[in-house]
Amino acid sequence: MAATAHPFVVGPGDGTPVSLPIGGSGTIMADGARTDGALVIMELVVPSMQGPGLHIHSREDEVWYVLEGEFRFRAGNAMFSAAEGGLAFGPRDVPHTFQNVGHTPGRLLVVSAPAGMEEFFQNYTHLLPDPADQAALAELGHAVGVSFVGPPLAVSDPL
Repeated sequence: MAATAHPFVVGPGDGTPVSLPIGGSGTIMADGARTDGALVIMELVVPSMQGPGLHIHSREDEVWYVLEGEFRFRAGNAMFSAAEGGLAFGPRDVPHTFQNVGHTPGRLLVVSAPAGMEEFFQNYTHLLPDPADQAALAELGHAVGVSFVGPPLAVSDPL
């Protein structure tokens, strides 16, 4: 089968804006349609002390590259931190989460492979302005192979 992806560039301020369930915002820079399903690349702006609940991706591996700020990551039983320029990896089927531990919004570049996670954020954004309850989030997650299995990290959680 011939590849259908073509080279492309995304300029500053371009991309598809989305909202995050944890507050903050995101931009889908590359989606499955543009990458022939290979991956999705998003920039996330994460509010101070915020992060998603512990969750598992059954379909994608994830890479988080810290563009700005300092974050803590949990993947399986491992806890680690990364500041600007640092990178963390979360393989599929491993429970993971992250938290911005800075006092200002932090920025992450997130790469998920293969593509598909963009659908969660696009569908969540369409639920706004009504706040999404946990059942609605679970349903959106289930549709893309994500299960929420625990709470977000707390500042008191040890590294």
